[in-house]
Amino acid sequence: MPNISSIVKNVRNIMRNEDQGISGDAQRLEQLGWMLFLKILDEKDQELELIREDYSSVIPEPFQWRTWATDPEGITGDELLTFIDHPTDGLFAHLKQLQSSKAPKRAAIVREVFDGLNNYMKSGFAMRKVINQLNGFDFNNSEDRHIFGTIYESILIELRDAGNKGEYYTPRAITQLMTQMTAPKLGEKVLDPAAGTGGFLSAAIDYVREHEVHTLDDEAILQNTITGWEYKPVAYVLGLTNLILHGIDVPDYHYQDSLKVEYNGIGPKQQVNCILANPPFGAGIADGVETNFPASFRCRESADLFVILMIQLLKTNGRCAIVLPDGCITGDGYKERIREKLLTDCNLHTIVRLPQSTFHPATVSTNLLFFTKGTRTKEIWYYEHRLPAGQKSYSKTKVIQFDEFAPMIEWWDQRVENDVAWKVKVEDLKDGFDLDVKNPTSVEAEQQLTSNEAISALSESFDKAKELLTKIEKALQS
Repeated sequence: MPNISSIVKNVRNIMRNEDQGISGDAQRLEQLGWMLFLKILDEKDQELELIREDYSSVIPEPFQWRTWATDPEGITGDELLTFIDHPTDGLFAHLKQLQSSKAPKRAAIVREVFDGLNNYMKSGFAMRKVINQLNGFDFNNSEDRHIFGTIYESILIELRDAGNKGEYYTPRAITQLMTQMTAPKLGEKVLDPAAGTGGFLSAAIDYVREHEVHTLDDEAILQNTITGWEYKPVAYVLGLTNLILHGIDVPDYHYQDSLKVEYNGIGPKQQVNCILANPPFGAGIADGVETNFPASFRCRESADLFVILMIQLLKTNGRCAIVLPDGCITGDGYKERIREKLLTDCNLHTIVRLPQSTFHPATVSTNLLFFTKGTRTKEIWYYEHRLPAGQKSYSKTKVIQFDEFAPMIEWWDQRVENDVAWKVKVEDLKDGFDLDVKNPTSVEAEQQLTSNEAISALSESFDKAKELLTKIEKALQS
């Protein structure tokens, strides 16, 4: 089995040491994106060629990874750069215009990938070193394929400290938990409208395959029920690659801005059974996008708009699990109106409260919201996930683990109130449908006071101080 961290480290160092070309981790990630895509697509093509008599790759033979990349002593230097970058005969030029009458959808995917990416490396010798490192992975080997999630995590964790690249990555423990608690069924349409690198969708594929796929017909159904939308080109190609490696032959994965999907045009044919998502928050949106939504919900906060979009995208009885920061579950104005719609149109049955460091290096208080569309909310269960004993925070070396959720999973079906679980009736929420409800058993909650309670307590304190001063003055005069 390849040493994942060693290969990732070697690739990163090769790119960093290149004298010119790549500038910064964002470009390194984009460079890795198209290389991984071509390698994995070619290995999946080779697998399909063995099991299907009439199958052939949509990529012309000269540009298939196996032809030009797998030989460690193959083309390098200026010859390699010309092969990649030539404006009319190069790899990018051909793949940006790729057509196939036999497999038009697969060809369209390749076109879309290469239309949005670039080759930043300007040293063909350094590029050959990177290619040879990537050839250390064999994605047709079941053991290597099994650790692909770890490979992606290693790459993303290594690079996410640069700028906001961490937004591409949701810890695998979180994607597994949200998927398992939402429990997608075979034949149900599963959507992630902020799909990033495809973590939720790959978790859904694994879950459905494990629990419900038993025949080739079952697999064919699964192939047509997984959908993702992603607007950032690097995240898009990484997510697309992830789905191909997870056995989705022609991913229903689209390079598009979800917030531009015509809100009023979403009807039964566009609606889905299950949504799993970690939408970007605090991110900018395209000018005018908010006008796509009803006037009372218009805003410039992407996460809030995604909540409204997801409610519209769900079928009746459709289920959703979504990551939201504290800023989206409290606040007035349009935020209050969005929460009112959520509680009116859906049964928001569970909110899992996470430690601030869960999405390290970001330190934002986040929550997992689970709801079903079609019936209004009467009561909400809260569950506080706490750090493991003796651990002060999550970090780069101490990330959240799925087995930490074992007590919550056991609690899920037979709910009782305890020191980490409590329920709140909707009519008992603070004004404005404020969902930021603290654990009533915690010291923090016990110390929380309303404005009137704080004024009263302060006044009482002043009275006691005044009384004490009067006694001292009398004692001094006597």
